[in-house]
Amino acid sequence: MQQSILIIEDDPKLAGLLSEYLEKYDFLSTAVDDFNLVMETFAACKPDLVLLDVNLPKFDGFYWCRQIRKFSLCPILFISARENEMDQVMALENGADDYITKPFHYEVVLAKIRSNLRRSSGSYAQSLEERTMDAGMLRLYPERYVLQFAGKTAELSQKESLLLEALMDRKGRVISREQLLDLMWSDEQFIDDNTLNVYITRVRKKLKDLGADGMVETVRGAGYRLCSDGEDDV
Repeated sequence: MQQSILIIEDDPKLAGLLSEYLEKYDFLSTAVDDFNLVMETFAACKPDLVLLDVNLPKFDGFYWCRQIRKFSLCPILFISARENEMDQVMALENGADDYITKPFHYEVVLAKIRSNLRRSSGSYAQSLEERTMDAGMLRLYPERYVLQFAGKTAELSQKESLLLEALMDRKGRVISREQLLDLMWSDEQFIDDNTLNVYITRVRKKLKDLGADGMVETVRGAGYRLCSDGEDDV
């Protein structure tokens, strides 16, 4: 079954080139051509992944990322000429899974698309029985990106789910920042160190909202561990 990519990019030439390239590799691609109808286009094509620019007419990409996250956990990859570190942090904080700076090589975009789709929609074989992970009252559904604690539920992004899965798999034991970076971005050559800080902060906030404040503990000079209580400093 072909997987669908939605391209939200206001440069029609670039959007067309991306569509042509992706279709060579058997993806279905749709490019938004009316920026008054972004969410309507999203609902109509039900994409498996979104490529999203930052600078767009009317509302920027951060706004559209937040709107998509209200309805979907599909991977969102920003593609932008803005190289400022703060823009990349804002993209992650607003729910994106990755950030690609222009100009880019199409092969890199394709590799990142495939990597995110493998993790999100199961190109890897999945068992018929849904996998869960438990740590005390905390339960993670890594295939659905859902976290439960004491009867409350929170939705996670793909990277947040990977981070919690790694911590829960080693509950009570320290996992280094280098190990987390490798587990979450194994296919990428370089990730800014601050990117992991962003995800640690986001996961801690979601745990706090569920009533599980302090479960992710910082071990100075070593990394992080999941425990019953801990400090909230990154």
